[in-house]
Amino acid sequence: MLKLALFGGAILALAGCAAVLDKRIQSRTEAAIEDFPPEGRILDVNGTPVHVYVEGRGPDVILIHGAGANWKDFTFSMIPQLKGEFRLIAIDRPAHGYTGRIKARAGDVETVAEQADLIHAAAKMVGAKRPLVVGQSYGGAVALSYGLRHGADTAGLLIISGVSNPWDGKLARFYRVMGSAFGRNVLTPIASAYTGERRANQALDDIFAPDPVPEGYLEHVGIGLAVRPSQVNVNIAMVNALLPQITEQSKRYGELKMPVEIVHGTADQTVGYEIHAVPLSKQVKSARLTTLNGIGHMPHHSAQARTFDALRRLAKRAGL
Repeated sequence: MLKLALFGGAILALAGCAAVLDKRIQSRTEAAIEDFPPEGRILDVNGTPVHVYVEGRGPDVILIHGAGANWKDFTFSMIPQLKGEFRLIAIDRPAHGYTGRIKARAGDVETVAEQADLIHAAAKMVGAKRPLVVGQSYGGAVALSYGLRHGADTAGLLIISGVSNPWDGKLARFYRVMGSAFGRNVLTPIASAYTGERRANQALDDIFAPDPVPEGYLEHVGIGLAVRPSQVNVNIAMVNALLPQITEQSKRYGELKMPVEIVHGTADQTVGYEIHAVPLSKQVKSARLTTLNGIGHMPHHSAQARTFDALRRLAKRAGL
């Protein structure tokens, strides 16, 4: 009887904790939406809401962000500095920013191919014509899929610190733990409810390392949208499901006929230069590799001049 009472008490305590977490998550989410509202248009793409931010004049450039990010990453430095030369189209990937889940998808999580198709459809809706497609980190895998699936509509590809080739071993323990049932149902809500600026700064330090995080970056992108349980869980699932997709996709890179620019730092601790950039530069005949010695995972912030020059060079190579 005592055991039953203790068990019942534990259940009630857990339920109370869950109620507190839910209330805190709801409050933080509402605050994030108020502080960082959508800045672009939310399109209906075959039943999926897709957030598209467009700014600038010139050749069309689609910007595809990395894991856990959103359009705000590009509005910090890239769009402000290049909007006088290009029409820049930043599109939130599914479950990120203000884009929803793809309604009709093959599996539990959107593949890079499904994401590429969604972005292609959204880009056409805002009038993009033979755009240059830029993908950073995980977005590089999506950009490569875009080029493979929509080559006739793609003027060129710029892959920045992009995931492109299969890797040996397991993903970081973080992804394995957070992708478990315990991670999804317990750790994610706790992180969503209580992650503060200190932990966010630590995470950014790891992402940018060995480069410093630009002053004002966290304040610009915020943390509220990124730590919503809906985004965290889908982002983790996407990363965990990436390897088999990349393994198959990498076999087709020889089919890419458009000009391709690759920008990658040798000190990238997230997406290895030797594992991804070097093989990709050999798999694609039209590829040109810009090697950034000593630069980490975010060269569009940490090595802006050379990264932006690669985009300008790509536009010239594409005849734009």
